[in-house]
Parts: sequence; C-alpha cells; structure tokens
Amino acid sequence: MSIWNKMVTALRGGAHEVGETLLDSQALRILDQEIRDADAELRRSKEALAEIMAKQKLAAVEVKKYQDKIAEYERYTLQALDADNEDLAKEVAGKIANLEGLLAESESQTNSYATSVEQLRKAVIQTEAHIKRMKQQADTVRATENVQKAQMAVSKSYGGSQARMHTALESLERIKKQQAERAAKMEASNELANLEDADAQLEHKLRDAGIIPDAYSADSVLARLKNKKTADE
Repeated sequence: MSIWNKMVTALRGGAHEVGETLLDSQALRILDQEIRDADAELRRSKEALAEIMAKQKLAAVEVKKYQDKIAEYERYTLQALDADNEDLAKEVAGKIANLEGLLAESESQTNSYATSVEQLRKAVIQTEAHIKRMKQQADTVRATENVQKAQMAVSKSYGGSQARMHTALESLERIKKQQAERAAKMEASNELANLEDADAQLEHKLRDAGIIPDAYSADSVLARLKNKKTADE
C-alpha cells in the first residue's frame, strides 16, 4: 500500500471515530427530542380523539331523529290504511323506506365512529404509557451519567464513559422498536378498514343485482305494516 493510500485510510478511520464520539455525546439529547416528538404526537392524537367523539355524538342525534320520524310516519300509514286510502298509505310508506335507509346509514356511521373512538382511545393510553416509560428511562440514564461522570473525575477511567454510551444507545434502540410497533399497528388498522370497505361494496353489488333483498323499499315496509295491522285486528 502506498503512503498516500495509508494516509487516506488513516483519515477515514479518524473521521469515523469523531462521528461515533459526536453521536455518543448527543445520545441523551436525541432521546429527549424523541420524547418531545412523542408528546407532540400524543397531543395531536388526543385532539383527533376529541373531534371523532364530537362527530359520534352528532351522528347519534341524527339516529334518534330518524327513529322518531319513522315512528311518526308509521302512525300516519296505519291511519291511512284505516281510512282505506291505499295510495296515501303507500306514499307514506315510501317516505318511511327513505327514512329507514337514512337511518341505516347514520347507524353505520355512528358505529364506525364508535370503533374509531375505541381504537384511538386505546392508542392514546398505550402512547401515554410508552412516553412515561421513556421519560423514566431517560431520567435513569441521566442520573447514571451524572454518577459515572463523578466516578470518572475521581478515577480518570474510561469505563464509565463506555457504560454511558451503551446505556444511551440501548434507550435509542428501545425507542426505535416502539416506533416500529406503532407503525405495524397502524398498518393493521388500515388493512382492517380496507377489508370492511370491500365487504360493504360487495353487499352493495349483490343488492343492486337483486341477490340480496332490499329491506328498505316501500313495498316491503307496506307489507310489514299490513301484516302488523292484520295481527292487531
């Protein structure tokens, strides 16, 4: 190997050592920044949770409104049947069918919001627990570093410095593992949502093809109310 190649190799080795030393000295600062980032994400998650909960409450109000309207128009239909006004009864039954379709959509939306709220609430709780552990670990690492610095000042040894580096890097690895787990959970949630959407689309196609009967048509509502009227008589 020429002198020039040896000099280049030596410079590369020195740069690598400087880089490692700089990273080791910043390990706690990196850990603190990761904790601050996690806190910020947690705040955003809580805001999203509050927004979804508000939408869930509004959707529940819509469900109650449609239920009340359906009950009101069912009374009107029965009164029209009592008056032997078949045309009016069917017209009102059509209105009921439309309301029942809207009710089904609102109930589905409410259930979807409820599922999202439950999942997000669990994620918030888990994130809070992770951040608490991270902060505890950071405090432990910081306390250990202070003790080791005191030991180094007395003994002038390098063992304490290596122990601090190892402890800080372990903390960073734990953070990376937690991030990977959260990413995997989010991916699984997205896959589940896509599967539910595919099932809904398939059911819609089957309904359009006439394979699955439409429970919210005017004829089906009118037939049901006629049966109810006959049973009451």
